Amino acid sequence: MGVVKLVKNNAYFKRFQTKYRRRREGKTDYFARRNMVRVEKNKYAVAKHRLVARFSNKKVIAQIAYSTIAGDRVIMHADSSELAQYGVKVGLKNYSAAYCVGLLLARRTLEKVGLADAFKGQTKVDGEEYHVEDEDGDRRPFKAVLDVGLKRTTIGSKVFGVLKGAADGGLCIPHSEKRFPGYKNAEGKGDEGSYDADFHKQRIFGGHVGEYMDSLEEEDKQEYEKIFATYIKNDVDSDNMEKMYTDAHKAIRAKPTATKKVRDVKVVRKGNQIHCDGKTYINRVRMTHKERKARVAQRIANHARKQMEEEE
Repeated sequence: MGVVKLVKNNAYFKRFQTKYRRRREGKTDYFARRNMVRVEKNKYAVAKHRLVARFSNKKVIAQIAYSTIAGDRVIMHADSSELAQYGVKVGLKNYSAAYCVGLLLARRTLEKVGLADAFKGQTKVDGEEYHVEDEDGDRRPFKAVLDVGLKRTTIGSKVFGVLKGAADGGLCIPHSEKRFPGYKNAEGKGDEGSYDADFHKQRIFGGHVGEYMDSLEEEDKQEYEKIFATYIKNDVDSDNMEKMYTDAHKAIRAKPTATKKVRDVKVVRKGNQIHCDGKTYINRVRMTHKERKARVAQRIANHARKQMEEEE
């Protein structure tokens, strides 16, 4: 019978290097991140901006961020929960919502850096490939690279909806049409792929959702009412969906600035108690060592006194 070789010996553990916490948690691809944040040495302390696109269970989140030694700094944020004020109250995680969020983020960012008037972007949404470098102007465009995180960059992925919205909004983002909806790879070696801009335009205006609504309504009325309950509640159907997104695009360009939420909450303080929003919070003051010992002695004395009273 052979001897089992000890692999994880003392030499193994001496050379073992613990991976970064976010790598252990499966949250960050550090190979991709290093390539995105790397800056040339002769451009010291120059911010390299990233368009960060993320998708939660309920909404689309987009940010413009740059990295520092202390950590990332976010200069602008937008998410699909804000689209309600622009007329989009349903479908906050689909491709059309992703486009709206990208457009909203782009207009907000350009307004903050003072480039909103110089770079209008693509005002006519037609699905065609658009690059802001084509515009002639005195000032350089605001450049950012797409950060998709761990999401797969398949053809037609929703992250490219955020990219397309930001590019049409006036940001300079290096890209091609090869990952947009409507692109088909070449069939033979040496051939070029084809791109259908009309198919992409249909996705931007929610045409794919409208088609599914119509087909499901014909096949299973009960299932249609269950899945599209919020659409029915807000009177959104396949006929007026394109108008809803068209009006949203115009409203975003007209007023992209975020509105601050003002909470009318009264805070009343009485001693170490704080009364706020119908709830009471106790602000405990840190005690010294002598005060803690005295408090424990007092509790012991109270407990002994109660026992004596019960025995009597």
